[in-house]
Amino acid sequence: MSFEALGLSASLANAAGIRGFGEPTPIQAAALPAVLQGRDVLGIAQTGSGKTAAFGLPLLQMLQDARGRYPREAPLRLRGLVLVPTRELAVQVGDVLRGLAHGLPHRTKIVVAVGGVSANPQMMALRGGADLLVATPGRLLDLLEQKALRLDAVVTLVLDEADRLLDLGFADELQRILAQLPSARQNLFFSATFPKGVDTLAAALLRDPVRVEVVPEPGSAPAIVQRAIQVDASRRTQLLRHLVKQEGWGRALVFVATRYAAETVADKLYKNGVYATAFHGDLSQGARSQVLAELKAGRWDLVVTTDLAGRGIDIARLPVVVNYDLPRSAADYVHRIGRTGRGRSRPGGELRQRGNRSAFPADRKASGAAGSTGAGGRLRAGRQASAWTRRIRSRRAFRTGTGRHRAHAAEKKGQAARCVGCRPAVDGRGRTRQPGRLCRSQGRVSVKNMRSPP
Repeated sequence: MSFEALGLSASLANAAGIRGFGEPTPIQAAALPAVLQGRDVLGIAQTGSGKTAAFGLPLLQMLQDARGRYPREAPLRLRGLVLVPTRELAVQVGDVLRGLAHGLPHRTKIVVAVGGVSANPQMMALRGGADLLVATPGRLLDLLEQKALRLDAVVTLVLDEADRLLDLGFADELQRILAQLPSARQNLFFSATFPKGVDTLAAALLRDPVRVEVVPEPGSAPAIVQRAIQVDASRRTQLLRHLVKQEGWGRALVFVATRYAAETVADKLYKNGVYATAFHGDLSQGARSQVLAELKAGRWDLVVTTDLAGRGIDIARLPVVVNYDLPRSAADYVHRIGRTGRGRSRPGGELRQRGNRSAFPADRKASGAAGSTGAGGRLRAGRQASAWTRRIRSRRAFRTGTGRHRAHAAEKKGQAARCVGCRPAVDGRGRTRQPGRLCRSQGRVSVKNMRSPP
């Protein structure tokens, strides 16, 4: 079945083909007709199944029709609103929608509004109006308070990763946003999982919805190989370092439970010759964007992250996802491992789990236990570092000297602050380029210094 057969215009179907959507995926084939008919839709499908295009393509089609009816409308009236839980997902969704809208007969103005950066460029982009806004709830409320936009003309509301919006505590923000939307509108919910906690919100917002739930057929889902390795908690970092060196992953995402753990694990790995860095919510938006860009470019071996990177972020051909700490729920587990197996002809991710067999056993099916350790789960790393590791270590002796510690401002004032991990530069210039150092003083991250990729 083609996109045109589902009701899309020839120009939009051609744009989808250019973006790599040769034919509709199951979620797209099921959702497109209902969305084009103006029905409310509840869409549930596995990660990486094309949910963004499932709501993006019909939304762009309706915007094209509206621009055709009102070609000289000025300022533009905001007709489409997409709410997402994280900044990275907002940027990614915006990029996909802009790519699909490129070359259409009527220009579609798409604006992305996220926190962590100055609101002024976003307010300037909204001058003269916009057709479609992709935003995080907090920044959208900021723009509404600044009277940078109005929501009274919105005809379609999309909640992408709706369950995560509630998990992150956006319930109050959502209620404030919904109060400013017109009551007569189309509502679209899309997510890879739909736990019971979201049922109340869906029942309150969706009117006679079309439920689209795509269950992958055997052999159609990415062939993600899941492995469970039992190991002592104190040996996990050593095991991870060993696996990186022995199996040659190239790059991988390592999921941990807290921001502090992300910084600590990344520091330990980096000091032992593994190009690893942390990715979490305490980094500035610029630093987060840079880390993702460098990971996609292959400049990092490992990125140690919280569940911030577990939703919607598309990293093509990511071979491995590591669960250093167990996720809080089976839903988070599904999203984590969904980062691998994308865009691969022979997808093969690997799951690394600590030896806690009590966590959602029904949802964790390890196929093959190759790599499991012996009695007690202990793994003894080789004593001899590789030539590559020795070279990296030698490059770390620059102006500050190996292991030299620079005091934080709190220490200079005489406070008892203790910092974890000096991060000497490895970029050949004896300095780093981005801020970010974890300090145990009051359990917060202070901006000082950051690792650099090769």
